[in-house]
Amino acid sequence: MAQTLLPGEVLAMTGQAADRLVKLDSGDAALLYICLLRHGSADRLNWPEPRLRAALDGLKSQGLAPAEVPLADPAPQETPPPDYALEDITAALSDRASTFPALCDEVERRLGKKLSANDLKTLYTLYDHLALPAEVILMLVGWCTEEMERKYGPGRKPFLSQIRKEGFVWARRGIDTMERAEAHIQRLTQLRGREAEVLRLLDIPARPLVDREKTYIAAWDDMGFDDETIRMAYEKTVLKKRSMDWGYMNGILRRWHEKGLHTAAAVRAGDRDPRPVRAGGQAPQPVPAQEEQRAREDMDRMRRLMEQMKREEG
Repeated sequence: MAQTLLPGEVLAMTGQAADRLVKLDSGDAALLYICLLRHGSADRLNWPEPRLRAALDGLKSQGLAPAEVPLADPAPQETPPPDYALEDITAALSDRASTFPALCDEVERRLGKKLSANDLKTLYTLYDHLALPAEVILMLVGWCTEEMERKYGPGRKPFLSQIRKEGFVWARRGIDTMERAEAHIQRLTQLRGREAEVLRLLDIPARPLVDREKTYIAAWDDMGFDDETIRMAYEKTVLKKRSMDWGYMNGILRRWHEKGLHTAAAVRAGDRDPRPVRAGGQAPQPVPAQEEQRAREDMDRMRRLMEQMKREEG
């Protein structure tokens, strides 16, 4: 017979706290609460920041977490690159067996300038310290150049410091072959278009996104939400918070994701219809047409209310 309570210390919570966790209807929030109750911090949960923040925001909304919570310790610092001397660069440029000299020539051609001594040290950091193959570095340079021109216009070139920063990101993600670099660039290109679409859905004028916003949108795309569902989550967020709140909206979408609801129709049926599965394992019948009509009317009223709120705020 399986044990429901293992031997050891007893961890207790009040009935009021349990009721509030049930009201939240979030497995992540409940797990985070247990972790905080047991250890006093969230450092045992190896979660990405958006997931952790969403769960924490949910707990705070129910008064189950203090304003400041000890989060996980930052990841160990990367080994700093060597402080390459001019002699190191000269030796690398003189090595006929190395691909570094040809890499420098091609980077100079692509950036349209002669590389300075500091530029060469930066490039050698990617090549030697990060051990990125020359062809991957060239793909990195190409991607950074494309991004610079997209943001600031044709002819704008990135600095080697910007290429270096992105190179460290690639290295941390294990992008060290042409195949992985191609897949990564393809994903970044797809997300770039998706980011513009999501901004439109959130009534936000086109603008560069901060890293946390990009992380949220990438997570929603990975979960498989369509446009109408993201819009529904946004409207629920604005009605509750009176303005856009990325963490709160992420919590809504993550809850739907945990329930397997990724389309507007599924949300209307699954998030509003708490009927249990019938005896024999049969699922509930589809939502009748009248209920679908009422749901559409609710959405129309919600949109009109939001438009009225915007006019009043204006």
